[in-house]
Amino acid sequence: MSLKYSKQREMIYDFLRTRTDHPTADIVYRGVKSDCPNISLGTVYRNLMLLSELGQIQRLNVGDGVEHFDPVTTEHNHFICKKCGRIFDLEMDDVSNLNELAAKQIAGKIDYHKVFFYGTCQECLDDNGNDDTP
Repeated sequence: MSLKYSKQREMIYDFLRTRTDHPTADIVYRGVKSDCPNISLGTVYRNLMLLSELGQIQRLNVGDGVEHFDPVTTEHNHFICKKCGRIFDLEMDDVSNLNELAAKQIAGKIDYHKVFFYGTCQECLDDNGNDDTP
């Protein structure tokens, strides 16, 4: 797919690449608005969807009701803190055999998997002294 150059799309992508916190469209919007005051939230969202469709970023649905965006497109897993909502990348040993393990349980062909781990991050544990979730 050949696309016309878009300065707004480049700004959105550049902003996202500086982040490791898997921001939402609203956070990306607030981050690029200072450099591009005429940009709308709709434009940011459409460009994030396009970048995702092109495989330049990942779109994550982690169960909190909003989409998050990740500039790291290589296969990796995520940890989501149930207290503060932060999302962390997990660098793990090769887990590619999960597809083969799952394929033993279902007729058909598995193309890929996504794994999310949920718990309490160390900062929240340190702040509260326990891991009870709200």
